[in-house]
Parts: sequence; C-alpha cells; structure tokens
Amino acid sequence: MRFILSVFVALLFLTGCSSTWHGVKSDTKQNVEWTKDKVHDGAEWVSEKTE
Repeated sequence: MRFILSVFVALLFLTGCSSTWHGVKSDTKQNVEWTKDKVHDGAEWVSEKTE
C-alpha cells in the first residue's frame, strides 16, 4: 500500500514539474521577444534623434 501511494505521489510531482518547466520555457520565450522589440524601438528612437 505504501509503495502504491509513493508511486502515485511521485507521478503527481513529476507531472507538476513538467507543467512548470513548460510554463518557464513559454514565459522566457515571450520575455525574449518583448525585450527584442523594446531594444529595437529604442534603437530606432536614437537613430531618429541623431539624424
């Protein structure tokens, strides 16, 4: 009985970690895209001001 319960808890933990890791990768990708857009906007602004 303890073994089955331990396996069940381990499966729940691993499933939760998998979902968390997927979320971390997704958030990181979104943050990288947002940062690239802001850097590009800033570079355009500087280019306009220095012309």
